[in-house]
Amino acid sequence: QVQLVESGGGLVQPGGSLRLSCGISGFNLEYLTVGWFRLAPGKEREGITCISRSATTTVYEDSVKDRFTISRDNAKNTVYLQMNVLKPEDVAAYYCAAYQDGFNACALSARDYAYWGQGTRVTVSS
Repeated sequence: QVQLVESGGGLVQPGGSLRLSCGISGFNLEYLTVGWFRLAPGKEREGITCISRSATTTVYEDSVKDRFTISRDNAKNTVYLQMNVLKPEDVAAYYCAAYQDGFNACALSARDYAYWGQGTRVTVSS
């Protein structure tokens, strides 16, 4: 059974940084495409970034482009989300998700993802 566990969330001041981790067990990360989603209060869930199995393709939603970076370490079965220049509008619960199809592509559509973590909360406040 594939399990995803997020960690690294917390409270940070505006302009600060956090690195989220998504630890995967029960399946070899090498065969998974992984994305990060977030759910902010009063808003719909949105896909913010994903990384292909080959790691040759990454996709970013416009609001996080140039601030967030997704990466993967297959040896550690872990995917990371480096978040820089955090803003109050980044406050949300962040979820990693994965699916088995694809190799050189990924998408930000939640319906493509079969496996989900429980989420980690990010708060940006002074």
